[in-house]
Amino acid sequence: MRILHTSDWHLGKTLEGFSRLPEQELFLEELIEIVERENIELILLAGDIYDTPNPPAAAEKLFYQSMKKLSNYGKRPIIVIAGNHDSPDRLTAASPLAYEQGIILLGTPKSVAALGDYGNFSITEAGEGYVKIIIQGQEIVTITLPYPSEKRLNEILTYSSDEEEMRLSYSQRVKQIFEELSQHYRKDTINLAMSHLYMIGGEECDSERQIQLGGSFAVDCSALPPAQYTALGHLHRPQPVRGAVSSAYYSGSPLQYSKSEINYSKCVYIVDVEPGQEPLVQPYYLKNYKPIEVWKCANIEEALERCEKEAEKDIWVYLEIKTDRILTRSELKALKDIRRDIVEIRPLLTTEEREIEELEDITDLNIMDLFKSFYLYEKKTEVSEEVLEMFSNIIGEEGEKDETIAVEDSGSK
Repeated sequence: MRILHTSDWHLGKTLEGFSRLPEQELFLEELIEIVERENIELILLAGDIYDTPNPPAAAEKLFYQSMKKLSNYGKRPIIVIAGNHDSPDRLTAASPLAYEQGIILLGTPKSVAALGDYGNFSITEAGEGYVKIIIQGQEIVTITLPYPSEKRLNEILTYSSDEEEMRLSYSQRVKQIFEELSQHYRKDTINLAMSHLYMIGGEECDSERQIQLGGSFAVDCSALPPAQYTALGHLHRPQPVRGAVSSAYYSGSPLQYSKSEINYSKCVYIVDVEPGQEPLVQPYYLKNYKPIEVWKCANIEEALERCEKEAEKDIWVYLEIKTDRILTRSELKALKDIRRDIVEIRPLLTTEEREIEELEDITDLNIMDLFKSFYLYEKKTEVSEEVLEMFSNIIGEEGEKDETIAVEDSGSK
């Protein structure tokens, strides 16, 4: 059996306000080619399909269009579980139609797949957290644990406020669930597991939304089941789970979602496995359609020169500029006029003293002046017109709310 493991697509994600959908579309086109070229028979998608519980319509459209092609219009099964970024209800809302395309959507830890014949495979048995599929005469048992928060488990795991006791309780409950579900494994079946967890010792990135809350939701490696292969989601760096009793991997995100991810390649895992045998796990490295780069410049002149020289390079740029003064708005505009995709401009002051006058009395300043001063103090650069306009709109909306409340209050008296 040839299986592909992927996760953490984060469809709809932005990078400091810039859309990543064009890159995500290119990734999914590449993934469809990989699946066909490598004769993949089963796809495991281990959570965080979307970046938010309420994804934009364009992200959902991209997901459904791509899944149809990945499943070869129902002939190739795909098992999808929800991650901590996903809304279980929203993800599984299209299940009646998705099953017709061979797509099994599982939102919560106690989800149950629907029995039946679908394309070139059959779901012969299913219960809370496990599904048995027959593909061309070969039976696969997959135990599934979509992101198991207390809310999604519908359980209170501990009343203790001690962080380590909370962590142990959570890890023990995850282990218990896996132990119960792994009773469905047999020697003559291919035995798989899927989950969306933070395993202790995993290497994190800046772009992941933490689920361990200081450690309370971190899971011990010993909690994982004795599956032939465990497909995990959450961490964005592809990596094996060290210390696991059997093969367990994070496939990572398909794109660089932060500058902390620029020093390693992205991949999916292709897993060849037969009943009772150790799996052969191989990374399949993905193209980087629009890399993230960090440019460190000695001064504003060097920054402008590099932007000019590499203006057409299709990358995201984090720009760090050494300076002994605050960068002016015209300098910032000049940089962004030359290079469209500057994600961030970070002035690095070479003097310890910030060139900002202390305000002895702020009572006479209006809120816009206060915001400009605060932005300058924090960012060490002048606020742009776009940010000022956004702030002004927010203040306007809040003012309207306050007026409405005041009118309602006066009318009720």
